[in-house]
Amino acid sequence: MDGGPSYPVRASDGERDRVLRVLGDRVAEGRISHETFERRVDMALQARSRAELDEIVHDLPPPGRVVGRLTGLVSSFSQATARIEQAWRAPRLPRFALPATGPSRIVVGRAPACQFVLSDLTVSRFHAEIYRTDATWMISDLGSMNGTRVNGWRLTGPARVRPGDEVGFGDSSFIVSTT
Repeated sequence: MDGGPSYPVRASDGERDRVLRVLGDRVAEGRISHETFERRVDMALQARSRAELDEIVHDLPPPGRVVGRLTGLVSSFSQATARIEQAWRAPRLPRFALPATGPSRIVVGRAPACQFVLSDLTVSRFHAEIYRTDATWMISDLGSMNGTRVNGWRLTGPARVRPGDEVGFGDSSFIVSTT
């Protein structure tokens, strides 16, 4: 006996993923047809051993350097244009200016006694409080029904706000800036 296992070594998920990536790359390069791709993906998902996985991709040509670079270039260009398009379509939010001097406490809500009055019905009468501690501005919810958000996260306690942060009170949202 040579000491090695006489049974086939079971294929791992990582090896299966590698084979699926190779198949995806070859179909993207146009080196195999879509039907061949589908058939081999089914085979890869049913494969039980490394040998069966290796058999699926053994006859495929190696990746072309030019095609690989071109595909990478197109992919990075597509990602860049998607980011630009997302930024362009982002809503233009009004500014919430934090005063450099003056009041150190701003109450936000629908009540006339608030320093920052909003007429939005999703905003509570006394919705949130923004206050300054030393040189830091903090925000806290005052038990509002629809919550206060900073950068999309609903507050569960006081949080720091900085210029550029997005703050939301009910359905109203603003970008924090300084005067």
